[in-house]
Amino acid sequence: MALSAEQIGHLVDAAAKARQHAYAPYSKYLVGAAVLAGSGSTYVGANVENAAFPSGMCAERVAVFDAIARGEREIKAVVVVTENGGAPCGACRQALAEFGLDADVILVDATCNISAQTTLRELLPRAFRPQDLPRR
Repeated sequence: MALSAEQIGHLVDAAAKARQHAYAPYSKYLVGAAVLAGSGSTYVGANVENAAFPSGMCAERVAVFDAIARGEREIKAVVVVTENGGAPCGACRQALAEFGLDADVILVDATCNISAQTTLRELLPRAFRPQDLPRR
């Protein structure tokens, strides 16, 4: 999906604002994410750490799980804002792939500069998908 500059700006802004609410007292690595769902709605998430590792949750999964909990079933794009423009972890890539393997993924640093723009399919080649499960 080709995102417009306006859509990208909106998602970057939403992810950057979500990042301000991250709870990361242990790693100090604040992450905000914004997911553009198939409906056109935006959902955000921030990482939340916990003293009982690994009980926390990544921002990307917070955002996608919120979208799914509100009835969405398709992810068109995700923007992730971190200090250094870091990419989603493997667990987040897998969770996102369930709902949008061809979703655009835009990685942004803390100064809101885009460090990379790709697709989830490129970040997670040979993703495990529902069709990979055995038929009953």
